[in-house]
Amino acid sequence: MKQYRRYISLVFNIIIVVFTLIGVFFIHRGDPGQNFNSGGLVSLKYFTVLSNVFCGIVALVWLIFFFMKKTFPVVFKLMAVSAVGITFLMVAAFLAPTYPKLNLYEGRNLWFHLIIPLIAIPEFIVLETEEKIPFKYTFISASVTLVYGLGYLINILINGVGQWPDTNDWYGFLNWGYGIGTLIFAATVLANFAVACLMRALNIAVNKLPFVPVFIGLIVITGFIGFLSYRP
Repeated sequence: MKQYRRYISLVFNIIIVVFTLIGVFFIHRGDPGQNFNSGGLVSLKYFTVLSNVFCGIVALVWLIFFFMKKTFPVVFKLMAVSAVGITFLMVAAFLAPTYPKLNLYEGRNLWFHLIIPLIAIPEFIVLETEEKIPFKYTFISASVTLVYGLGYLINILINGVGQWPDTNDWYGFLNWGYGIGTLIFAATVLANFAVACLMRALNIAVNKLPFVPVFIGLIVITGFIGFLSYRP
């Protein structure tokens, strides 16, 4: 079963790399799904883009390690899956309901907000690990949103909020003031930590259970979550 697990991880990581390249192509082209009005390198200001590109790079390096028959540091996998996981949750639970007129599942957004996260999550859960993932890795994973949030707020403090579409508060977190905006960022970091803890726990559990039924169950559940989250 370990052999099956490794080859399924191989397929998953190839898919993640390919789909990331597709999303990047849409960014470069300037597709109509860029509802936050930025394309090209400017789009790297969005956590969505950064997290998905990071996930794609981690998958690519994992593939290199795989073919070199070396062990890839699992902490980077946990950082990547928790980052795209919080991206998925933030869009599904906050941004999409808050901005219903924006189609956040169109063009590159479909790949970065939905498809890649829902592939990266089961990929990590079934990932074969030589030993139990250290709990301290969850704090390292949560630091991703912490660093981004601090940069986001510092940029606003230095350059001001600005006016749409050139606002520095492109996610609209400060629409309710700095107090609520800070609470949103704090909640996002805690949610990132919670996602990392959940991913770690599921990976540990799955590594102890029969692989085939668990894998089938994950695919069904992931597809169901994607169906419920998608808002055309």
